[in-house]
Amino acid sequence: MKIDWLIVGAGFSGCVLAERIASQLGQTVLIVEQRSHIGGNAYDDYDEHGILIHHYGPHIFHTNAHYIWDYLSQFTQWRIYHHQVLALVEGKPIPIPFNFNSLYQLFPTRYADKLTHQLIQHYGLNTKIPILKILETAPTPDLKFLADYIYQNLFHHYTLKQWGIKPEALSPGVTARVPIHLSRDNRYFQDQYQGLPKLGYTKLFNNLIKHPAIKLLLNTPYQELIGQIDYRHLIFTGPIDEYFSYQFGELPYRSLHFNFIHTPDHQHQPVATLNYPNDYQFTRITEFKHLTGQQMQGSTYVEEYPQTYQPGHNLPYYPIPQEETRELYRKYANLAESLKHQILFAGRLGDYQYYNMDQAVARALTLFKTVICQN
Repeated sequence: MKIDWLIVGAGFSGCVLAERIASQLGQTVLIVEQRSHIGGNAYDDYDEHGILIHHYGPHIFHTNAHYIWDYLSQFTQWRIYHHQVLALVEGKPIPIPFNFNSLYQLFPTRYADKLTHQLIQHYGLNTKIPILKILETAPTPDLKFLADYIYQNLFHHYTLKQWGIKPEALSPGVTARVPIHLSRDNRYFQDQYQGLPKLGYTKLFNNLIKHPAIKLLLNTPYQELIGQIDYRHLIFTGPIDEYFSYQFGELPYRSLHFNFIHTPDHQHQPVATLNYPNDYQFTRITEFKHLTGQQMQGSTYVEEYPQTYQPGHNLPYYPIPQEETRELYRKYANLAESLKHQILFAGRLGDYQYYNMDQAVARALTLFKTVICQN
């Protein structure tokens, strides 16, 4: 078998690159995927009760980049959806990210008024402030109290469960992903474009790779193909340290376990996702009918349990962003750079970056335009 491009991994990065190469360059592509499905961690399908579920946790697409939304809109219609998340704090479900509505639900009105005034005075209205920044810079005793309270009740224990380390040990970019939002906007994201593929992510991926020049091989580790097929170029979206046989050591990841539960009740919880920062071993529960908009009796939800990643036993989900891991990744990145005329790396695992879905698409489109099209 002779092809132009072998792409390892059928997630966003691999499928977007395959589509661009086939449709824009007219070259042949073989996508090889070791799992039994396309879509990577965005894979969804209907459970035995007819409810569309996300097998690897909730995926809500959001972006401020018009070109990314337009690109994907060629392959799907959208269900416009604005995600809302509540967190259980001292028995009260409050909006996340923490905002003025959260403040007034937790504290007496007069004290909440005082805190609101000080927050606006020192940080501005409608701004997003990382909790660690407020902890470090709180200019008044009241704001210091508030920062300590939010840190202990929303961030500290949740981060320990999610990452296995304290918030201050992570890259600032991680804690900045869920800031304090000085507004009354209860949406989890404020991006201009938000939604889910109307017919599901798997249908979107099927449309992405339906070009006749693209072939797909599932249930196949890529190692089985090396030496068996003739290809000109290789794109690898799996773990970069795995590709290089862990020669500098293993890059750390966090993994997840999902417990899916069906209830005959029409609705299990008031919003799609309810976080549990301090209670239980799971971090959050997501109910899928909120995401899909399906109107039917019964509901399916999932409990999400973070785990230590163990190669061969579970899947790598999140690169752990710390300085020592960045140093280790740089060794692999330098090795990859020296081989860039033979192989390209992309995606959350290939780039060892904590990408959102739109960032993975942007990375793939940029790689195609600036590297692949220039060769």
